[in-house]
Amino acid sequence: MKRFGFSTTAPFIRRTDSVSSIMADVLFALLPCCVMAWVAFGSRPVLVILVSCGSAVLAEFLFTRLYAGKTDAVADGSSLVTGTLLACTLAPFTPLYAAAFGGAMAVLFGKLLYGGLGRNRFNPALVGREFMTAFFPAVMASGAIWYDRNAVNFSSLDVLPDAFLNTLVFNGGGAIGEYSVLFLVLGGIYLLLRKRIGWHIPLALTATFTLLFLAVSNGGYQFSLAGVLLGAIYMATDMPTSATTRAGQLYYGAMIGAVAVLCIALGVRHAYMSYAILLLNGFAVPVNWVFRTRVWGETLNLPSRLAQAVALTAAIAGAALGVIWLHAQGWIAYLVLFYIAWSVGHFLYRQYKPDAVAV
Repeated sequence: MKRFGFSTTAPFIRRTDSVSSIMADVLFALLPCCVMAWVAFGSRPVLVILVSCGSAVLAEFLFTRLYAGKTDAVADGSSLVTGTLLACTLAPFTPLYAAAFGGAMAVLFGKLLYGGLGRNRFNPALVGREFMTAFFPAVMASGAIWYDRNAVNFSSLDVLPDAFLNTLVFNGGGAIGEYSVLFLVLGGIYLLLRKRIGWHIPLALTATFTLLFLAVSNGGYQFSLAGVLLGAIYMATDMPTSATTRAGQLYYGAMIGAVAVLCIALGVRHAYMSYAILLLNGFAVPVNWVFRTRVWGETLNLPSRLAQAVALTAAIAGAALGVIWLHAQGWIAYLVLFYIAWSVGHFLYRQYKPDAVAV
């Protein structure tokens, strides 16, 4: 209904923000890192990004068209963000068929089977990466996907007086999204200024990771600074899969950092951030419960909350040790297969009992 030329339909609070504008900001923040991948190795990593994004968009279009009759589901740009984030975790010479598989699986098993945008339980990009590792283990473990002498376009920077500062601006090694610590940080600052992410999770994660790594490192452990920042800024802050309260976010980020260091200390060389983030994704609901805000008019039972926090921390530590043991045994693929069965069962349950509460 309109009166005097103005709409009076509820709700009356309007915002110019939209999902597509949020996704556009994330893509804009990641663009410099993608450009640095082109600077390092030319068109090859760009193709990996494009294939990953294309398969993610195609998978979402086909699935939503088939099961929901929608043709505009890809318009929000979320599948593009998923594909880009996945590509940023991949080696620059990853076979294109593997990247296409990862992009499709990221959207299908990371988001769509759980109800679509905002209902995913785990970070879709990291889900896609774990699917690639499970289904293409030889490819993902190959050293050939990380370096090709004939494709080197630009390998190092030598314009600043200090070698370490040069590597912060550009370092031609690692995954596609890890070639510039500077651009990762600048992208994070941009997202903070745009209020797309908060500072609590990235700060708690990086601070805890740094302190614990320094405490346990004896010179034999290694990690990727850019990889930690990529996870802290762009992966761990995924809104549907992370904590919601400020206290919960600080705890959530700190536990990701702690689990990542635990993984490194116990022999996980490359997947430590992926394991840590996905593990805490699974604990986001209890984290939100333990660190829930006090209801107005009620008193805070601090001993009870502390006991709950201790129990939660113990459960996370136990789950982390379980994942590390599975990794050491080479059985992560079986965990992925279990996740596939669970996801399909969850989807079928929702299809046949649409009024039931999702579990």
